Amino acid sequence: MRFSVFLNARTMRPEEDRQLMRDLERHAVKAADQGFSAIFMPDHHFNGYMPVASDSFVFAAYLAAKLPHMHFGFSVVSVPLHHPVRFVERINILDQLTDGKLLVGIGSGTTPEEMIGFGVNYKDAGAVAEKNLELAEALWSKAMEDPAIVIDNGPHQGRVLQRIAPANYTPRHARLMPVAMKEASMRRAADNAWPAFIPAFTPPKIGGTEPFVHVKKYFDAYHDALTAAGHSDEAVTAALDWTTHTYQCVHVAESDDQAREELEVILRAYQDAIEREAEFNARAESDDANKKTDRTPNALTDDWIGTWCLYGSPETVIEHLEPYRDLGIGNILCGTTTGPLTEERLRLADQTLDLLSQKVMPALAKSPVAA
Repeated sequence: MRFSVFLNARTMRPEEDRQLMRDLERHAVKAADQGFSAIFMPDHHFNGYMPVASDSFVFAAYLAAKLPHMHFGFSVVSVPLHHPVRFVERINILDQLTDGKLLVGIGSGTTPEEMIGFGVNYKDAGAVAEKNLELAEALWSKAMEDPAIVIDNGPHQGRVLQRIAPANYTPRHARLMPVAMKEASMRRAADNAWPAFIPAFTPPKIGGTEPFVHVKKYFDAYHDALTAAGHSDEAVTAALDWTTHTYQCVHVAESDDQAREELEVILRAYQDAIEREAEFNARAESDDANKKTDRTPNALTDDWIGTWCLYGSPETVIEHLEPYRDLGIGNILCGTTTGPLTEERLRLADQTLDLLSQKVMPALAKSPVAA
């Protein structure tokens, strides 16, 4: 089992943005030094959400220059918000800069506010994403002499005459990582021998206190499809090695009581940020084309904590993760900086890195140097 770090911190004011970027840089370097396998970044926009996430490709390239042995990933790229040409170009550049150590999570997006900022209706996001992925595959395979590729997909327009530059480093292209929730997304991952994100809930309910039930359901479906697709044993192993379960908030302390007390402090600040963001999403949902059909529970409820959090003493965290390891989850993605990144929040994040690397990972982790 691998462990990776998710740089999912927020700011609450513009004057905090620069310090957050520096703090996340230092946190990523610390994670690399302590044996974590990869750094993952979100893809989000507006509302003081996550400053580095407004172009996490750029931030990943910056970190890749400092941490050449690390893998880098995205959880997840909101495909409808990216012109397919820029999507392919940025992935190819990072694929080259990281020597193929790139994992590109793909999804159709989360909030109406982000969609309308890029001229996409929320109800159309899934269809725009599917067409963008089709166009991306065509762009990756296009040679100079091939006919032009016409792009006509909602806000994304164009006509590509030559080829995408730079070329990809990884054969065909860098690994994509669909969320194995919808049948089509699960099949996309399995048929291509790509890793997948395995969720711990089943919509329309975005939360619950039995996450392993959902994880096992989605993992078993993905695993069965992957092994039935005719791939080599090596390809199947490589896909499972990076198949990922995500915890939005991971917090480890010396005791369970301390971890729970500190977790609640973290989540209160996180929920304050969410409620501020909800005001702007409500404005975005002013028409039927941009109504959200699911609602995430309050972060201080048992449903949210049960689905999205991993916390406790090192011994408790190990006990919690052993069934996931035995199931076959290859990578645990740890949101270590969840919420507004104050000085105290960063101290708690570093505490979690220390205890994970010193006590949890030796019990559960495999070497981060594997391809």
